[in-house]
Amino acid sequence: MFDGVARWWDGVELWLAQLWFPFQFVLVAVVLVPLCLGLAWVVERAVDVVGDGLRRLGGRGPSARADSEGGRGALP
Repeated sequence: MFDGVARWWDGVELWLAQLWFPFQFVLVAVVLVPLCLGLAWVVERAVDVVGDGLRRLGGRGPSARADSEGGRGALP
């Protein structure tokens, strides 16, 4: 099975390498830009989840801050 995938990838790579450079650039941009944006979104969400978990674990959530300030909000 891996042999078939390797042969397919070699064919795609050869086809891409033989294209005119502007077409190569456009194809790579069309694939990489959405891929990078999606990956950045996933990383941002993961960091938010981990940050929220750590904040709850350390007791530094919004309610903990309000309690330490005597129930008052931020000073005007």
